[in-house]
Amino acid sequence: MTDTHTYEIFLVAPPGLEPVLADEARAAGFATPTASPGGVTIHGDWSEVWRANLTLRGATRVLVRLGSFRAFHLAQLDKRARKFPWGDVLRPDMPVRVEAVCKRSKIYHHKAAAQRVETAIRETLGAPISKDAALVLKVRIDDNLVTISLDTSGESLHKRGYKTATGKAPMRETLAALFLEAAGYDGQEPVLDPMCGSGTFLIEAAEMSLGLSPGRARHFAFEHLASFDADAFAKLKAASAVAAPAGPPKYFGSDRNAGAIANSRQNAEAAGVAPLTQFTEGSISDLQRPDTTPGLVIVNPPYGGRIGNKKLLFALYGTLGKVLLERFSGWRVAIITSDGGLAKATGLPFLPPGPPVDHGGTKVKLYQTAKLS
Repeated sequence: MTDTHTYEIFLVAPPGLEPVLADEARAAGFATPTASPGGVTIHGDWSEVWRANLTLRGATRVLVRLGSFRAFHLAQLDKRARKFPWGDVLRPDMPVRVEAVCKRSKIYHHKAAAQRVETAIRETLGAPISKDAALVLKVRIDDNLVTISLDTSGESLHKRGYKTATGKAPMRETLAALFLEAAGYDGQEPVLDPMCGSGTFLIEAAEMSLGLSPGRARHFAFEHLASFDADAFAKLKAASAVAAPAGPPKYFGSDRNAGAIANSRQNAEAAGVAPLTQFTEGSISDLQRPDTTPGLVIVNPPYGGRIGNKKLLFALYGTLGKVLLERFSGWRVAIITSDGGLAKATGLPFLPPGPPVDHGGTKVKLYQTAKLS
């Protein structure tokens, strides 16, 4: 079944990075990306929904707006939900669940609203309702307007499907990709992370350089919809299947923690980018400039909220700045931190920082330099 209807598609983004995701969507050829608080709106048919889930690195999830109607009380919601064309999108054999939010509306009880919609789906379509269902319908009642959207992603899109090993305070893949894009990474230049943790920045950068789809190794909720065409989706997936060429490496990670290095190697192997990466155990003061053209140093060092003693952190940032200034002329530097004082302690010539971005409940900013002299 091919549904060529054009939908409004909402790409959920980390607040603060919506314009970066809009740029990514534009570069990928999606129609009229428009950034707004919390995400980016594009338009397209179901094949564009699949493509957005499969290929966009910065989107957290992909919602499709199915339709809207007015309702001023629960009986009206019940009646109109029963007339909604659920069968165009949902399958009668696939479980669903409904999440509702009510704002500035006469219907103010979100659980009762969700229940009415669930009952309408069960009784008109026959689809089972389950709190563990992979398919989630989002009902938003704002100023008495009921808008029904479907989460087509399932698990959050930062779960790429291959990463098995993570350390503490990991950077989500979606966030890492957006920070790389915000730092001007072009997919070609070398990248170095001197505190690489589980290797997220380097694996994302290597995949970007190869044109690998971030969602190639996982499943999506849209695979359970009436509108899903398995053959067409298989062709879309096949278009980005490439093998990493044999070295020399362009993506360099170091960390003083041997476990982090083992994790990074394992993750790069699972992602299929190991030939392009090189991971070395060592401290910041041991950091050596790779034998490549200059590129980007990107690092998410510890900051106060995550790990104890501030004094030690100031010394660490100071050492990092000194090493980069002495050994990395011609390279650009991007540091993600929650503390402007720590950024300043590096002594690096930062440009004005980017907007605050939520990273695991902490507001962080991207501090970057032009090429170091």
